[in-house]
Amino acid sequence: MAILEQPYLDLINKIMIEGHDKNDRTGTGTRSYFGAQMRFDLSKGFPILTTKKVPFGLIKSELLWFLRGDTNIRFLLEHKNHIWDEWAFKNWVNSDEYTGPDMTDFGLRSQSDPEFNKIYQAELKKFDRRILDDENFAKKYGNLGDVYGAQWRHWQKRDDSFIDQIENVIEQIKNNPDSRRMIVTAWNPEDVPTSALPPCHVMFQFYVVDGKISVQLYQRSGDMFLGVPFNIASYALLLNMIARETGLQVGEFIHTLGDAHIYSNHFSQVKEMLSRKPYASPRLWLNPEKKHIEDFDMQDIKLVDYKHHGTIKAPVAV
Repeated sequence: MAILEQPYLDLINKIMIEGHDKNDRTGTGTRSYFGAQMRFDLSKGFPILTTKKVPFGLIKSELLWFLRGDTNIRFLLEHKNHIWDEWAFKNWVNSDEYTGPDMTDFGLRSQSDPEFNKIYQAELKKFDRRILDDENFAKKYGNLGDVYGAQWRHWQKRDDSFIDQIENVIEQIKNNPDSRRMIVTAWNPEDVPTSALPPCHVMFQFYVVDGKISVQLYQRSGDMFLGVPFNIASYALLLNMIARETGLQVGEFIHTLGDAHIYSNHFSQVKEMLSRKPYASPRLWLNPEKKHIEDFDMQDIKLVDYKHHGTIKAPVAV
C-alpha cells in the first residue's frame, strides 16, 4: 500500500521552512503560507495520518453530524466528540446568563495558567453535562448557527424555503456527470457576521471521468497540525460515501488551501511528527449493505490495518 500522507508531510515541512510569521485572530501567532494544494489518490488507500494517531471515530461522528444537517453539539457529545465544544462554550460564557468564574480569553489563559486551566476544564465539563441533560439549555447554547450542517443541507433562500445542496449535487452526479456546476458552497456573506465560526471550507466541487469521482475542497484557512489532518480524512470519507451512492469508483481528493498555517505553539509538535517514519496507509471499509449516505451509522464505517505512531497533543486556538 502507498504512503498517502506524503503530500501533507511535504506541505507542512514547506510551511515550517518557507512560511511567514504573522499575527492572527486568536492572539497565538502563526507561520503561514498562502496558496497550496495537496492531491490524494483514494484508489490506493485512505489518507489518514500515520505519523500521529488521528481519532477516526471523531471524524466519522462529525461527518455524520454534518450530513444530518445538524448544528447542535449535543449529537457530538452523545458520541463523545468534543471537537466543537469550545465554540459553543464561548457563546455560553459570553452570555448574560453565565455567572461563573471569569472566562475571558479562556483558550490562551488555559495554556499558560495551570490553576486557571483546572477551573476552565471544570466549567467546560459542567457545560457539556448540561447540554446533554437539559434539552432547553442545549437548544439555546448548543447550537452553533449556520455551520456546515446547515449550509450543506438547509441553505436558506430569500423566500424562506431551503436548498439541500448534498441532495442536489448527488442528483447532478447521477444525471449530469459532465457538469462543471457540481458544487456545494458554505460561504454566505450575509451569515458570516453571526456564525460562531465563519466557514473555513468555502466550497467543494465534484468531477467525474472514466467512471471515477473526485472532489476538490477550497479551504480559506487551515490549521495544518490539528485541523487539516481531520479535513483530509473527512472529505476522503465523504467522497467514498458519495461514490457508493452514485455507483462510481473513487478518484482523487484535491485539497486547495488559501492561508495554510501552523500555530506558533505547535512548532515542537510538528517537528516531532516530521521526525517519525510514516506507515502504509490503511483501507476504508463501508458496510456493503448501505447504499445511501443517510443510511450510514457509526458502525458502518471502519478503517482496516490502521497502523500509526502515538498521539501528539497540542492546544486548540479559539
